[in-house]
Amino acid sequence: MAWLFKHHGTSCAGAREETRAPNGYSLLPWLLLGLGSLSNLFRGETADPLIGGLGLLAFNSLYVYVAFRSFAKETREAPSTRVALVLMTGVTCALALAYGGTWLLFFPLLGLATGAAVRFPHLRPTGAALGVLAGAVAVSRDGWGGLGIAYATWISTMVTAAILSLSDAVRQLRAAREELAHRAVEQERLRFSRDLHDLLGHTLSVIVVKAEAARRLTTRDVDAAQAQLADIESVGRQALTEIREAVTGYREGSLSREIDGAVSALRAAGVEPVVRRSGPPLAPQTEALLGWVVREAATNVVRHSDADRCEITVTGDGERARLTVTDDGRGAGTGRPRTTGGTGLRGLAERLTTAGGTLTAGPERGGFTVTADLPADVTEGPGHVVRPVGPGAEAVPVTAGPPAR
Repeated sequence: MAWLFKHHGTSCAGAREETRAPNGYSLLPWLLLGLGSLSNLFRGETADPLIGGLGLLAFNSLYVYVAFRSFAKETREAPSTRVALVLMTGVTCALALAYGGTWLLFFPLLGLATGAAVRFPHLRPTGAALGVLAGAVAVSRDGWGGLGIAYATWISTMVTAAILSLSDAVRQLRAAREELAHRAVEQERLRFSRDLHDLLGHTLSVIVVKAEAARRLTTRDVDAAQAQLADIESVGRQALTEIREAVTGYREGSLSREIDGAVSALRAAGVEPVVRRSGPPLAPQTEALLGWVVREAATNVVRHSDADRCEITVTGDGERARLTVTDDGRGAGTGRPRTTGGTGLRGLAERLTTAGGTLTAGPERGGFTVTADLPADVTEGPGHVVRPVGPGAEAVPVTAGPPAR
């Protein structure tokens, strides 16, 4: 039995990372227990050796059949496997009653096959019944000394089932660990793609706007044009830093910094920014999430709105924080329709949903409004449904998932 445990399972220290899945070959060496009976047949010590030989062949054939069908749930629970176990039980009882002695050792072999084919919750009554049957046959044939056969049959049944069940559990845990690792990789890719989209979308928009402003100013105000070019250099350097931080996963946004960046980009695009903040200080993670919203909303205003004015309002009451970005544009100057379901807003909706907040986006009062609502102290929790605001607004689609980090 120790050999079986060594062959099937893993060590307590978990030294081996890879464990070969058990199969029917693992149970075949135990057929060596029948060599004593086979020897009796060849030495002529068994009455009716032809019947004994046929019985031995029948037992071995049924044992091999059950052994190879016991390592897949579908075949293990098939009626044919159960019928083979019943037939093996009958053959074992017949051989033990007819010959006794070494032929009684087929009962522990029957226990091995039963433990492999029968698992919980039916194992305990089956193992007990098989032990009682083996004891009754052995005692009737060889006296009270046959009780050892009853114990050996019961213990072989229970230990075999326990070892194989443990082996199955280890393999399932390993598969679950690999699946978790695969999902972690997918989530890291998703985090990086979101961060890269938000970082580069905003930065490139600001660079384009400031480059256009510098081009316009070069013929009439060289100093102002140089200031715009210096801003472009500064924005580029900051973008490099942020991308490095995003790659390593350590970037944490600052709401004040994002608002300052949005104000600069809006002014360069000819949009008048208005910023209002009220309420108590917010938790760092809440500020970081709202900073992403400011960045994305301001980028959309610069790129799509053709607006003259943009208002950024941050309010809080100690329990909830609310950010609203509203512009008065319609996108007529861009030739492209305003949308609410783009990649940026979709990613933001997922971020806020996993943090227990909501994101709404849609036309409102002749312009476009993006509203984010979050707990003042963000913790991971169940998400909320994203709702549209205003007539004709669309809800930002949300796919719930683990929080982006």
